[in-house]
Amino acid sequence: MLLNGKWKLFYYENGEVDIKNLSDLTNKDIPCIEATVPGNVELDLCRAGILPEDIFKGENIVKAEKYELYDWWYCRTVNPEKPADDEEVILNFEGVDCVADYYVNGKKIGSSDNMFIAHKFNVTDILNYGEDNLIAVHIKSSTVEESKIKTDFNTAFFDWHLKTKSAYMRKPPHAYGWDIMPRAETAGLWRDVELQYLKKTRFNQIFMSPLFFEYEKNRVIYKLCVDALIPQKYLSSRMTLSVHGVCGDSEFTSSAPLLFNSGSFDVVIENPKFWWPVPYGEQNLYDCKVTLSIGETVLCEENIRFGIREVKLVRTDVTTDDREGTFHFEINGKKVFCIGSNWVPLDPYHSRDKERYQQALQLAKDVGCNILRCWGGSVYEDHEFFDFCDENGIMVWQDFAMACHMYPQDSDFLKKMEVEAEAVVRKLRQHPSLVLWSGDNECDQIWAGKKISPNKHNKITRDIIPSVIIRNDYGRPYIPSSPYITDAIMEKGLKYLPEDHLWGPRDYYKSDFYRSSLAHFVSETGYHGCPARESIEKFIDEEYVWPYSNKQWNLHSTDQNNSYYRTNLMANQIRVLFGGIPSDIDEFVMLSQISQAEADKFFIERIRSDVEKNGGIIWWNLLDGWPQMSDAVVDYYFKKKLAYHYIKRSSKPFIVLCTENGEILTSNISSETKKGECTVIDIESGEILAKSGFDTPPNSNEKLCALAFGEDKKGMILMKWNIDGVVGTNIYLYGKPTYDPEKYKEWIKKSGTM
Repeated sequence: MLLNGKWKLFYYENGEVDIKNLSDLTNKDIPCIEATVPGNVELDLCRAGILPEDIFKGENIVKAEKYELYDWWYCRTVNPEKPADDEEVILNFEGVDCVADYYVNGKKIGSSDNMFIAHKFNVTDILNYGEDNLIAVHIKSSTVEESKIKTDFNTAFFDWHLKTKSAYMRKPPHAYGWDIMPRAETAGLWRDVELQYLKKTRFNQIFMSPLFFEYEKNRVIYKLCVDALIPQKYLSSRMTLSVHGVCGDSEFTSSAPLLFNSGSFDVVIENPKFWWPVPYGEQNLYDCKVTLSIGETVLCEENIRFGIREVKLVRTDVTTDDREGTFHFEINGKKVFCIGSNWVPLDPYHSRDKERYQQALQLAKDVGCNILRCWGGSVYEDHEFFDFCDENGIMVWQDFAMACHMYPQDSDFLKKMEVEAEAVVRKLRQHPSLVLWSGDNECDQIWAGKKISPNKHNKITRDIIPSVIIRNDYGRPYIPSSPYITDAIMEKGLKYLPEDHLWGPRDYYKSDFYRSSLAHFVSETGYHGCPARESIEKFIDEEYVWPYSNKQWNLHSTDQNNSYYRTNLMANQIRVLFGGIPSDIDEFVMLSQISQAEADKFFIERIRSDVEKNGGIIWWNLLDGWPQMSDAVVDYYFKKKLAYHYIKRSSKPFIVLCTENGEILTSNISSETKKGECTVIDIESGEILAKSGFDTPPNSNEKLCALAFGEDKKGMILMKWNIDGVVGTNIYLYGKPTYDPEKYKEWIKKSGTM
């Protein structure tokens, strides 16, 4: 029984009134508006005309900050049917932001202080059936609650954004303001609310966990693990646990006695259909029915879906100057090369995430992602996200929701993180697309920056989370942080990280910083690109649209220090490539997007030029979470920047590319040998510079030729190849800046690639 829809929302500044019972909400004339669930209070205030309707336009989002000090009461009545004798009723809140007390008919039934996980209450004996029951949720001001926390000066004060208290609250780190998201310390019932009528006899947990992969025998062995809620009278009975699974013409059935209310047994699957990421194979998924019975009597049964696949992370603690280390994934015993995007918040108001899922995920599929890294500064995505990735062969690297802090290490916080990690792992572990758990985003770097070993002192990612994974999901790789800084790295230096985030000086995209990186896997890197003018005009007030050095551009660059950092980055990147900054907004937008497109293309193709030693690249990032100037290649309104099209071309399973030393290479990251012919043409003159056949095995590069461009030459080449009648193209901008913008546009037009 979904309780989504319209609720009453009472609100007042914390400390203004004293609520002793629910009748005080109306007796004391507290303001009340209509709320939508799932929702956020700020969006309800917009609909009520209290905040501006378009909260993102101009400086409107700043007006919401006064409500960070408010308390909120969600109220509604429900008239539930009486449960059957073999049922109980659970009041389930899938997401509550953030510190809350819960009431039914004036009786407090519980509290919560974690936005990321569901909160469930057994209300079977509390509800009055056939009558109206008042359900109320009191959400307290997170800002006020944070102020009550005793600060640990030895840890939480060391952070990136100087938002110390945010480390204690289980809200997404971006909510306090980030370099890609605005300050929006929200509140609300942001996911579904429902009354669940559940059988008293039911499965509490089911997990099909991978055990052995016997490729030479063409069979796999999984372990079916269950935990069931069973009435005491059945515990001494001889129960049978069985599973039946089907995927196309592949089918298996297995059963075993269950002597207690929980247990496991091995399931042998002959001639299995494997799940693969694109472009390495099919995304086979098994539909299974798990049944617990006594004789012919079924006690409980449940349907699940899983994919058969083995995942390994092959990594070394460090790499060397000769790049003798590694960081790559193997799926079903074979190395897979990763190209994808960091997945960042879809919206500051997360109740709107679901409505953006499909369009955002279709973009990820279309642009060529076979991996998405769910960044630790956001929330955990829901099943719809992972279902899409399961069905479309997109691997998921999942950070736990921590970023750029030295998080508290006291026993209370450790317990809170254990509860959260267990809930998240149990919820998501059945998805085959999930290939890696990562403890956090860049927290190791914060510890290491203070000359403190995270391996010795960060109990959250070295003790709590790995123990949760061992207990609940022992078949999936885990790293404590991204980048993961071992003691060997602490001793040798960050230069030798096998997996790294490449941001650095944010200078010319071909500078030594980028070209000299030793990392085998780049899990963050990006470059700025301005949104289209029509998008800018949607979120910037008319008088501030141009020129760019103004407070609204600064706000929508999410610059917390008012330094115009991001707008100046874009301007400087244009200056480096083209020798000056345009005075016209349309030219500024275009040249900014060209510089971003060329940079992102270079980052991807640099990693693709050595498939043998590199494991992949996860660029930053696909889509903006609010309207802004950023590294995203699609803006908040889903309008694509030029970089989107360049990345799509550079991410295809097979391409021909040119390196900085003029080598023309094939790059094949598919499961099939690619054979064909390639022609290299100078676009300016039309001269054919080279022709070559190729025969490139899977997961490899092949050198076709080497070109000498000359020190003072500038231009663009077109690489055009044919594989079984299918033509592919790529371009390469040679020479050193600065370039003539009009000449660049002419080359692109002549290339026929856009």
